[in-house]
Formats: sequence, structure tokens, C-alpha cells
Amino acid sequence: MLTTDQVASRSGDQYLHRKTDQYREAVRRKRAAYHRFIQIALIAQGVLQRIAATAPPSWLTKNEIALSRFALSSLIMGVSAGISVEEYLHSTFHGTDREYRDGALVERSMPDYLHGKTQALLIALFMALRKSNSLYPCAETRMKLRPGRFLIPDVAVFHGQEPGLVPDSPPLIAVEILSPDDRLSEVREKLEEYRAWGVPHVWLVDPHSRRLYSCNEGLREVSSFRVGELSLEVMPEQVFE
Repeated sequence: MLTTDQVASRSGDQYLHRKTDQYREAVRRKRAAYHRFIQIALIAQGVLQRIAATAPPSWLTKNEIALSRFALSSLIMGVSAGISVEEYLHSTFHGTDREYRDGALVERSMPDYLHGKTQALLIALFMALRKSNSLYPCAETRMKLRPGRFLIPDVAVFHGQEPGLVPDSPPLIAVEILSPDDRLSEVREKLEEYRAWGVPHVWLVDPHSRRLYSCNEGLREVSSFRVGELSLEVMPEQVFE
């Protein structure tokens, strides 16, 4: 297996989109190996729990039984199995918030400085137009696309009416901002979900290459963002200060 770079946890310097296909494949294989390790550990703990619950007392001492049960419960607490919508909506998570896809929690990439700066500039831009255009911008807000599916756009802009605490109708604009370790295929899929939901303007911003993309019947690079409903054109210099 190809040796991958050693980087500090959450350093924000894992620019996988700049690496070769061979390097990214090595990272995927390492992650898959880690997942298999966890699965094997769960199976082993399940066997221990079964033995502890059914084996004759002569097989195990009370301390051994208690230890196996404690180890199993500790491991289960660290593994995210399927949870209900109600549990998800009342849960908070360390680091970035999680998305929810049919019972499964999906981690989002850890943003770096450029990501955060671009997000702040976009929010500031739309907040300046809030009163004159009846806009309601928000950042990293859980949105219900359908029962069992909650996604979190980096920036969303509602028009005309302020949404509820967990919006369940499409915003006028949904924006994703690329992070260093984002996989473009996964980002594309998310953008298409916004389009299918009915979001009129779906944008992708890459702050590292300073490029703008619009998702309208496919992803294409654009020189600016246009919002006909607002007679608005967003230029690159407004996004990449």
C-alpha cells in the first residue's frame, strides 16, 4: 500500500483533491481497513457477550463476566448505529454537525480557514441585501429534504418568507464550499439532491482555486453567479476577497 503523508489530526492540511488518484485510493483503502477492524472488534465482543450470558459458571469467573459485559457496552457507546429522526434532531456532535441519511449519521468535512472566510463573506453579502430583498440567509442549518433525509448546506438563502427552525421547503440558493478533504463525487451528489429538492440556484465555490461552479443540468464553471429573481450578479471579487 502506498505510504500516505503523516499529518496532525484536524490540521486542515489534507488537500486530497490536489493528490494523485493513486494517493487518494491509498487513503480510501486505509479507511476501509479501519472500518473492517471495527467490524471485527464488534463481532469479537459479541462472542464474548454470548459466552458471558450463556456459559456455565464454571467456565468464567464473575470478574471475567463483568469485564466482558463492560467492554461490550463501552464499545457500543462509541459506535454510531442507526438512530431515529427524533434522536438526530435533539443531538449535538463534537466538531462539525452531522447529516442524516435514512437512519445513518454522515460526517462532514472539517473546514479550513479559506472555507470559513468564504462562508462569512457570502453570509455578509446576503445579509446586506436582507431588508431590501426579503432575504433570509443562514449557515450550516439542518434542512429536511424528505422524511429520513436531512442535509446541511454551507450557506442557504431563503426568499420572501422566513423558514422554520428546521426548514422543509427549498431555499432560493444553496451553496457548498469545497474543503480540502472533500470528494468531488460526493459533493456532486449532494448538489444534485438540492436540485431534485427544488432549489433554483445551486452553487459550488472552491476557495483554493478561486473558481465558481453552478449546478444546473450538470456542474459547470461560471464567471459569476446570477440570480434573476433578485436581478443580482455575484462577482468573484465578492466571494474571494
